[in-house]
Amino acid sequence: MAILKAFKGWRPPQSIVKDLASRPYDVLDSHEARIEAEGNPYSLLHIIKPEIDLDPAINLYNQEVYDKARQNFDEFRSKGWLVQDQQDCLYIYAQTMHGKTQYGIVGCAGVEDYLNNVIKKHELTRPDKEEDRMKHVRITDANMEPVFFSYPANPRIDNIVANVVKNQKPDYDFIADEGFGHQFWTIDNQTVIEEIINIFATFPATYIADGHHRTAAAALVGNEKRKLNPNHTGKEEYNFFLAVHFPDNQLTIIDYNRLVKDLNGMATEEFLDKLKSGFDVEPKGNVEYRPDRLHNFAMYLDGQWYSLTAKQGTYDDNDPIGVLDVTILTKLILEPLLDIMDQRRSKRIDFVGGIRGLGELSKRVNDGGMAVAFALYPVSMQQLINIADSGNIMPPKTTWFEPKLRSGLVVHTLH
Repeated sequence: MAILKAFKGWRPPQSIVKDLASRPYDVLDSHEARIEAEGNPYSLLHIIKPEIDLDPAINLYNQEVYDKARQNFDEFRSKGWLVQDQQDCLYIYAQTMHGKTQYGIVGCAGVEDYLNNVIKKHELTRPDKEEDRMKHVRITDANMEPVFFSYPANPRIDNIVANVVKNQKPDYDFIADEGFGHQFWTIDNQTVIEEIINIFATFPATYIADGHHRTAAAALVGNEKRKLNPNHTGKEEYNFFLAVHFPDNQLTIIDYNRLVKDLNGMATEEFLDKLKSGFDVEPKGNVEYRPDRLHNFAMYLDGQWYSLTAKQGTYDDNDPIGVLDVTILTKLILEPLLDIMDQRRSKRIDFVGGIRGLGELSKRVNDGGMAVAFALYPVSMQQLINIADSGNIMPPKTTWFEPKLRSGLVVHTLH
């Protein structure tokens, strides 16, 4: 039984929404955030990346940074840049990229679902990143940014969404700087809200697509508040956190690729020769090559592209982890040939989201900073679900979702 809850969202006036809505906190560093928010007092980056309003030399985990987040949040509300809805609502958030639109239900997920594994995970979280977001939630007493969830596609919800989109003018409708469209509708009809909530209650699970650290932080802070409240009832707002739920059949996972700084002491010919024990290696010349199926890889090395196809017996299609191409790459190349045993900590490997294109891979190799690049065939939603359902964890940097959710279209407070 999956929990979905309506809530009184804090939202920007239509006149400033495009300026206020920002990219998520974790897709840009402090320097990039300063540049992006320069001259724009409305940007939510002033709350989710509050160090941009402080000395650039400040430690990002200094208490002053979190205090600034709270100060800026209070200021946004006092100036009317975020205004609270007067009744509990659900919302629809649509994103359009390259002509394809996906429609998400915005509502609160349940802390209890996270603790009981009704909300399924597929990645490990790092305690330091968890604690950073926990401090941010504690000091603002709010979920400033939604997490990105998926649910089993349901025809009735599809029909409800289609009806709202057809008959209601969107509250927000803008194209962000990256060229992707963002639309937002309010559902305030209580009968419709109850129907959606009741349908969610039939789902055995929902799935974290993106935002494992934000999810963990929100749930753990909610659990803290529950333990500190002697009059806890389970209905308090801190028992819930902000999420956008997309049907699994509308989502597309983009490839997440690898770059390695050196060949572990090998010359190019030696490296290519060793690859042949696990792969059929086919030169593709200097024209970009993109993997066209599962277990097929693209490699860029010394100005040339190659197709690498894993040989039968080197993978296990019946194992939710063994079937992953990132597992094959790790077991056949990264560990035995390039001696990269811990991708989370190694300084010799870097990761590039497929949204940046294959040209980013060849550019970084040609520039001399990297020796070899590997492009992978994207993971499917079904693979993600299989891993989450089986209790397994994906290797690091396996999935990349686009478009990213814009932060600031709606905020959830915990009181």
